[in-house]
Amino acid sequence: MNRKPKSQKPNTPLRRGWTTGACATAAARAAFMALHTGTFPATVVIRLPRGDRPTFDLTDGKVAQDATGPYAVAGVVKDAGDDPDVTHGVTVLATARHGAVNSGVTFRAGEGVGTVTKPGLPVAPGEPAINPAPRAMITDALCDAAEELDVACDVDITISIPGGAEIALQTWNPRLGILGGLSILGTTGVVIPYSCSAWIHSIHRGVDVARHTGVVHIAGATGKTSEASVKAAFGLDDGALIDMGDFAGGLLKYLRRHPVPRLTIAGGFAKLTKLAQGALDLHSARSQVDFERLAQVASGLGGDDIARQVRTANTAAEALDIATGLPLADVIAAQARSVALATLAGGVQVDVFVVDRKGERVGYAAP
Repeated sequence: MNRKPKSQKPNTPLRRGWTTGACATAAARAAFMALHTGTFPATVVIRLPRGDRPTFDLTDGKVAQDATGPYAVAGVVKDAGDDPDVTHGVTVLATARHGAVNSGVTFRAGEGVGTVTKPGLPVAPGEPAINPAPRAMITDALCDAAEELDVACDVDITISIPGGAEIALQTWNPRLGILGGLSILGTTGVVIPYSCSAWIHSIHRGVDVARHTGVVHIAGATGKTSEASVKAAFGLDDGALIDMGDFAGGLLKYLRRHPVPRLTIAGGFAKLTKLAQGALDLHSARSQVDFERLAQVASGLGGDDIARQVRTANTAAEALDIATGLPLADVIAAQARSVALATLAGGVQVDVFVVDRKGERVGYAAP
């Protein structure tokens, strides 16, 4: 989620795109066909898990031979539609080589595709970071092609993304222990614009890796400032840090099913006020600070005059400034903690860490 949203005309439906897994499937099918026939199709049609049959254009095609034998390479440029996807526009390459008899489909990571180094992810350490759903899509496409050509579906497939190692630095992969490049992702093959599913997926995988590597205290932060503050305050390693962004509910609901001993929620005053008021999605388009409720809290701390000023504040930050000297942020932290505990339904010790725009702690609530 590192690319700016593309410009969009009002009331125009957002255009869907294709996952890296779908692009890799199309490239792999084309490379397999060329390996056996010597030629590339003009376009490639694949079947997605939900029955869609999209068509992909090829941008690269080569049949050659080296010391290990013949091989074929095909490429597809990823189109993520109107989703702000960091991998939009990358070229996904698949290299097909003949596999050993009865070996089936073997996956390898090429340039720009990462290798898993930590437990807790859907594929084991040492494996290329090609998730199970894309592996299944690729295998189905190759075996369909093998049946059409009346050949065995024994093939080595190497997936590459030129420049992927640099792009991966903008993702969670290094923190998750996926080294050397990007992951090949996608459960349906389709990118739904602004679904935020990729971010929530990353939250879940971050929790999984933390649990499997013995981390007992994780911190879910709404942004980089709060993440840096909570990391320094508690001496946490990067593996304990979950970039939850606006998706407090995505983190809390997953921890309800996959608990860790301790969770610290860290964020700015405005976002944690929304959590304190019961919102689990903290994005400004989907939840707002209720200044009347915030004024009621301020009234209990500083009286009616403070409450009146808070009620008419333009921003939550202004409200916090108005309440300087009062423990308003501590009360908000306590209320946010209560919401988190109710969502978790037990099993996790929770504290809440509120920071200002400079990253200074202004409020805290703990057991």
